[in-house]
Amino acid sequence: MNFFKSVFATVVGIFLFMLLSFFLLIGLGALLGSGEDKVKLKDNSVIQLDLAKINFDYAGKYESDSPFSSLMMSKDKVGFIEVLKAIDAAKTDDKIKGITIVNNQSGLGLAQSKELRDKLEDFKKSKKFVYAYANIFSQKEYYISSIADQVYLNPAGEVDFKGLGTEMLFFKNFQDQTGLKMEIIRHGKFKSAVEPYLAQEISPENREQVTVLLQSVWKTIVTDIAKNRNISVAQLNTIADGLLARTPQMALQQKLVDKVAYEDEFNDMLKSKLKVEKEEDVESISITDYVNNASAKSEDYTKDDIIAVIYAQGQINGGEGDVDYIGEGSINRSLKEAREDEDVKAIVLRVDSPGGSALVSELIWREIELTKKVKPVVVSMGNLAASGGYYIACNANTIFAEPTTITGSIGVFGMLPNAHGFATKYGVNAEQVQTHKNAIGYSVFEPISEEYKTFALEGVDQIYKTFVNRVAVGRKMTFDQVDAIAQGRVWTGSDAIKNGLVDKLGNLDAAIAHAAGLGKTKSYRTENYPEYKKNFNEFLEGLAGASIYKSKETMMKEELGEENYNLLKKLKVMQNRKGVQMLMPFDLSL
Repeated sequence: MNFFKSVFATVVGIFLFMLLSFFLLIGLGALLGSGEDKVKLKDNSVIQLDLAKINFDYAGKYESDSPFSSLMMSKDKVGFIEVLKAIDAAKTDDKIKGITIVNNQSGLGLAQSKELRDKLEDFKKSKKFVYAYANIFSQKEYYISSIADQVYLNPAGEVDFKGLGTEMLFFKNFQDQTGLKMEIIRHGKFKSAVEPYLAQEISPENREQVTVLLQSVWKTIVTDIAKNRNISVAQLNTIADGLLARTPQMALQQKLVDKVAYEDEFNDMLKSKLKVEKEEDVESISITDYVNNASAKSEDYTKDDIIAVIYAQGQINGGEGDVDYIGEGSINRSLKEAREDEDVKAIVLRVDSPGGSALVSELIWREIELTKKVKPVVVSMGNLAASGGYYIACNANTIFAEPTTITGSIGVFGMLPNAHGFATKYGVNAEQVQTHKNAIGYSVFEPISEEYKTFALEGVDQIYKTFVNRVAVGRKMTFDQVDAIAQGRVWTGSDAIKNGLVDKLGNLDAAIAHAAGLGKTKSYRTENYPEYKKNFNEFLEGLAGASIYKSKETMMKEELGEENYNLLKKLKVMQNRKGVQMLMPFDLSL
């Protein structure tokens, strides 16, 4: 008996020791991470614009019953909008002399890339420099870097400048051969998210919309580059057509770059510019450290009037929501808090979403409708505000978009996996027993019945009509006018302003200034929403088996690689699709 008591006491002791060690480790992490200005900003400094860790407009705030909730968001998590504000602050920061973009590999989208470029152009008005260097320029990174005063390229590098293209896979024959298929119910001839399951080649309507979309985006890109590099749009198109910048010397000859040099030579140039001795190092600070530095905090908290900025980013899935997906919980709670706060004079909804659940989109639409009766609501579109993303934007007082924002996609579809052919081929038979003929509904092991397809199509048609009506009322158009530009078709911001889906071209700053005007305030500050609610169990799950300084996303990327991680995310998105969907038809990245 004493033996078992000793063993039990030992086990309990080990467990308590491990538990105590765990909380001590978290506490130590909180203590180490709580210090302000971990990197001290020195005179004659340069900001390194490394955006590899910047993914979302908004990095998020968390409310938790955990005593360590401040650790739920690691210190290196910085939102893209914070980066833009920091660049603004750097214009008048005497310690900052300029910005360098060196071998940048960002995850920014099209609209974000343009916003960053515009912000850097504004930064240059302060007479401070922007220099760029890369071993290899991807097309997107060259677009961003082309704003620089001087662009350097490694002698063994290249500039990937070739125009825009997209490749789509079609699965009809695969479905016929394997017996694994998707039953599709859709409304909208342009709703090409499901076209790969219905045909073996692209439809004329889909080819038309993708061509128009790519041409519109490309026009914005080359117009911006032409302005800053003093090269005609026609010449840029010639360069892209002939791959005339594929070697460093060719890129130099075509004036896409200013100098072909090694990185140490680029650094020597910086030292000369800053009047730093050759044997000394250039004082530099990363953009993420500068964001967290006190000198970059530009918000004036003495101002009582507030413009609430609510970030709706990611796919619309429902539930509480988080930084990477939209749920009605956090968004609707934020809208309610903002409209009931007397200090909030207007609300800006920043939308960056390809869409998702039709039901959740409707729930958020309703909350915006209630809010709009109390205070002005302005939408600022980021990279995407398509399908369900447009649904939640359409009833705002004013809609802003970037020229490269992808929007529209006003259409609805349902996808039902079916394995009847596959099951039959391998000897599997499903039998149903039911009290009424529609009790079971749809079975993945039986061919879809015409009656069930009729019921499903009725549901899709009803949601489509509701969607179009929501847009018609919000945009002050007729049903037929919206239907003519809907049908699931996608548009860039440049084209959407012509057909009435968007009011103004401009970035988040422009949307905030406009909202302040509607809210009748000239002296204001901004406040970011939402604050996501997480319980202690969710907090522990986020830390389980992981370093408290690394997010689950970071570790998975490290283990799987970027491409495999992105593929896994897409598979997870497919798995989580429930109910009727309003989604953008394809991914577009530069």
